[in-house]
Amino acid sequence: MTYDIAIVGAGIVGLAHALAASRLGLSVIVTDRDQRAVGASIRNFGFVTVTGQQQGECWTRAMRSRDIWEEVAPQAGIPIIHHGLAVVARRPEAAAVLEAFKRHEMGAGCTLLSAAEGRTRFPWMTGQAEAVLWSPHDRRVESRDAIPRLAAWLESAKGVTFRRGVAVHGVEPGRLVTSDGIIEAARIVVCPGDDLATLFPERLAHYGITRSKLQMMRVRPRHPLPLGCAVMTDLSLIRYLGYSELPEAAPLRALLRREQPEAIAGGVHLIAVQSADGSLVLGDTHVYGTTMDPFSDAALDDLVLGEFAAVFPDVAYDVTERWIGTYASAEDRLVLIDRPDDAIRLVTVTSGTGASTAFAIGEEVIKELMR
Repeated sequence: MTYDIAIVGAGIVGLAHALAASRLGLSVIVTDRDQRAVGASIRNFGFVTVTGQQQGECWTRAMRSRDIWEEVAPQAGIPIIHHGLAVVARRPEAAAVLEAFKRHEMGAGCTLLSAAEGRTRFPWMTGQAEAVLWSPHDRRVESRDAIPRLAAWLESAKGVTFRRGVAVHGVEPGRLVTSDGIIEAARIVVCPGDDLATLFPERLAHYGITRSKLQMMRVRPRHPLPLGCAVMTDLSLIRYLGYSELPEAAPLRALLRREQPEAIAGGVHLIAVQSADGSLVLGDTHVYGTTMDPFSDAALDDLVLGEFAAVFPDVAYDVTERWIGTYASAEDRLVLIDRPDDAIRLVTVTSGTGASTAFAIGEEVIKELMR
């Protein structure tokens, strides 16, 4: 059988392309070298982040991807755990960034609250605060459950064929050379994640793609702590480009470099999201390189927990899980869409925004391939 589309990689980027192709009525096969999802697509927050994404193409893709999550999740049996984002400004300089963001078109639909108003709306907001931005745009799924459920639904409801435990050794026009024989397909999309050495390594090297390593934790509060949304703080405002590219972010960046240099060096900022059982997933850290060691740095975890304590000073908790993840990273782009051949695309998200933007990217790539 010759498929219309063959996709290499069953992470969120590969699944997004499979969804887009299946919606056009195309025959689709997805291969993956692992028997189940174990990479970056499940080692994250499950946070479909719209607010704070870079103005323009990325923000538009995030909005579109969020809408697709809303359509697909109930069909695939994927619970949306909570909605929205609260960005707590601990410093006046951070509040100024939020004020500027709220005035921007990306702030449409968001609400800027004073500290007093924030504490009324969010009873958990007991730490130092100057203001809080509430955004209704963001979503949270449990990624370690959502990705398998999405794949199962694509197979059962959309007719996508999956070949797992199959390594792809070569990509040629019209076919994949795999550990389980030849797969023929009119068009091919390679979604390698942060595997920079197996398929098209010379093309990935040309773009200067490297890796980012992150550390994350699951903590269980000793008393109920209903968040109801995702939470970020000042450090996020100099990492997320939708905030950090605003002129008003410059004073905050200078202040944080003086006050929290270790956090800046480790790429630390706080994201806190909640799971259905009440536990929290916390991060985030960023260390860059081509070959990453598999070990966590306790000092980086402590910086994340310190930022958490600044917002939640009265919360006692136990750390129940720690893990690391890696994803592809590039200094000059948020996603790489390369064209080795008229009928082949090489696609990797290079900014840690796969859950937030992949569905829209998949639509764009499949549409272009089918012209």
